[in-house]
Amino acid sequence: MRRGRIFIYLGLILILGLVAVFLLISRQAAPSPATPGPGGAVPTEAPPGVQVVITTQRIARGEEITEGVIDVVEIPQEQLIEGMFTDEEQVIGRLARYDLAPGVFLTTGNVTDSPGGLSEVGSDHALFIPEGMVAVSIPVDRLASVSYGLSRGDHVNVIVTLLIVDMDTAFQTILPNNSSSVIAPGPAMILAAGQPAEGEAATSTFVSNELLQTLTAQIATGGVVSPIGRVELDQTLGQPLYIVPSESQRPRSVSQTLIQDVIVLQLGNFPLQAESPAQQPADQEEAPEEQPPPEDGNQQPPPPQPELPDVITLIVTPQDAVTLNYLLYTGAKLSLALRGAGDETQVQTEAVTLQFLLDQYNIPIPAKLPYGLEPRIDVLETPTLLNDALQQLEEQQ
Repeated sequence: MRRGRIFIYLGLILILGLVAVFLLISRQAAPSPATPGPGGAVPTEAPPGVQVVITTQRIARGEEITEGVIDVVEIPQEQLIEGMFTDEEQVIGRLARYDLAPGVFLTTGNVTDSPGGLSEVGSDHALFIPEGMVAVSIPVDRLASVSYGLSRGDHVNVIVTLLIVDMDTAFQTILPNNSSSVIAPGPAMILAAGQPAEGEAATSTFVSNELLQTLTAQIATGGVVSPIGRVELDQTLGQPLYIVPSESQRPRSVSQTLIQDVIVLQLGNFPLQAESPAQQPADQEEAPEEQPPPEDGNQQPPPPQPELPDVITLIVTPQDAVTLNYLLYTGAKLSLALRGAGDETQVQTEAVTLQFLLDQYNIPIPAKLPYGLEPRIDVLETPTLLNDALQQLEEQQ
């Protein structure tokens, strides 16, 4: 009997302990009563905030957004506007649609994924010009532009060809200078050189005029005898001869690589920005012109031929832009050489002159022989091919 009572007491103690533990846990889990405010109102708990992306420094129009120019801040949930970005990864790599000041919330309306989505402020072509560089246009033709095979992003070398002449430093005129004769007062015999007509030889005549007695001085110059020559001793006669040049001075040409690894911005003219229909007045709207029907129902008008580009725009340094501008207005010839993709090597080239050409490629000077070729050839001409001749004949017909 005594052992049974002990078990009953132990059971009651265990039950009371479990009840006490349950009550303690329930009291800790229950929310504490809110403390009333000064006005007697019980404040409610604030909802959690949300993080949004803002700019930390100025971002120019078209500039790529990087991690160093943005940050995240927390704002209340009710202030979140549709279009705001809540993660930095959502905007990194995109472009600013227009200039953004520091502290601006980034939204889908002020960033874009491509240059085509920028605001209509400034030129989109300027986005491709790196900082510290400028764009300049130079004239080109089919040969100077690698047969029109260039496009935006290509890398080229600029080659310049100049014609050099000897000049008088005082007169700044091409040598040789012309000589003149100063005639004293009184009867005199002067040599008059007339200007020859086309296809005729130059002639010189002696003129004696008594009216020269009334003159105090006269300067006679011009004609074929006026260029200053030099004295040479004739080896056969043993007599000195005064020789003058048979033609005007021939310029000496030289070619050299001017600029290396230049980026092409545009081949040909840039497309003009057309006026939007909303900007055109209603009275200026032109009705579409009605095309007259072709005489032959099966004959279609030929498609318009594309306009061949005559200019190219390059991205160069400001100093190279000034150099190109100087050469452009001094008669220099500029041509381009296309570089390989990814090739950034700089090669030191030598200027090419006639002497360099003969020495570098071992071209001998032809000997003076007692025989020659017939017919006489004074100018090198490209041979006319049969297909070209037939095409010219068809065009004439």
